[in-house]
Amino acid sequence: MSDMTALDLNAPPTEAERARARTRFDHLCRRGTEFLGTDYAILGGAMSWVSERNLVSAISNAGGFGVIACGAMQPERLAEEIAATRAMTDRPFGVNLITMHPQLDELVQVCLKAGVGHIVLAGGIPPGAAIKAAKEGGAKVVAFAPALVLAKRLIKMGVDALVIEGAEAGGHVGPVSLTVLAQEILPHIDQVPVFVAGGLGRGDALVSYLELGASGGQLGTRFAAAAESIAHEKFKKAFVRSNARDAITSVQLDERFPVIPVRGLVNEGSRRFLAHQADVINRFQSGELTREEAQLDIEHFWAGALRRAVIDGDVENGSVMAGQSVGMVKAVQPVAEIISDLVEQAVVALVRQQRRMDCNG
Repeated sequence: MSDMTALDLNAPPTEAERARARTRFDHLCRRGTEFLGTDYAILGGAMSWVSERNLVSAISNAGGFGVIACGAMQPERLAEEIAATRAMTDRPFGVNLITMHPQLDELVQVCLKAGVGHIVLAGGIPPGAAIKAAKEGGAKVVAFAPALVLAKRLIKMGVDALVIEGAEAGGHVGPVSLTVLAQEILPHIDQVPVFVAGGLGRGDALVSYLELGASGGQLGTRFAAAAESIAHEKFKKAFVRSNARDAITSVQLDERFPVIPVRGLVNEGSRRFLAHQADVINRFQSGELTREEAQLDIEHFWAGALRRAVIDGDVENGSVMAGQSVGMVKAVQPVAEIISDLVEQAVVALVRQQRRMDCNG
């Protein structure tokens, strides 16, 4: 095959090539699929107001792993959502709990009572007591590791798997890109499965991380605009017409008044947030507000803004959280089609990889 041309390299896969590539892909994903109990090592990112029964069950039914976003839910409300999700799928799914929730211990018990097999602890370093309770109750614990040192600490604390999420992701993000996190963490962690997240929008990109040692990937933005997502049609259309550069993190004007970095689409609300910060800072400097009052005023600007965008469809004034992979959302698609596309892209990438290897002897 030394005389194979570039055109040949990109030719559609033969059935034999496709079968070999699919076997290779399944092998790369095996640790992830065995951990999750799914056909594909693809998790749905937990997104407030979006990751509820409809989207979660659709992801699980399509062979992925749906994750309920508990967010600020009370224990009774979470129990209802778990039951409603289970009524829509008999496939595995998980629940994402925020570690800062004042009723975290009760929420863990709700998950255990409902037989949830995987509990994802997010939003900070999970308390040892919560990890212990979940594991003793028979659940597997997944946690987020934004650095190698924390990844090692979490493993010592007993977590069963890790997610490393890059700054390309939507919503609340850290400062480091997935490409750097993957290089920092994947070569050094093999005790537990590690799932990559942040900016993932194609299956061929997922393959590259699997070959670095990842066990699977987590996607949020692609699924937020899925047909089964309850997000408002205006919210989904905003995704379809946006490019990667439209999803930026919130801007902080003054280091004295920290702003939690949140990635979302630029709109009138984000522009007004800058003006609001400037106004509050001026009022603080004039003595009209104390530092504490000014900080609260800035933080309260986005109160309820995510719901306004997702549920009410106010994409101009609400918070349209989206990752940089939003540029790869070309249409509103059913979840099964999205997952099928991801797998097909992965298979084609592996076929071309093998062809290049054969071509080079």
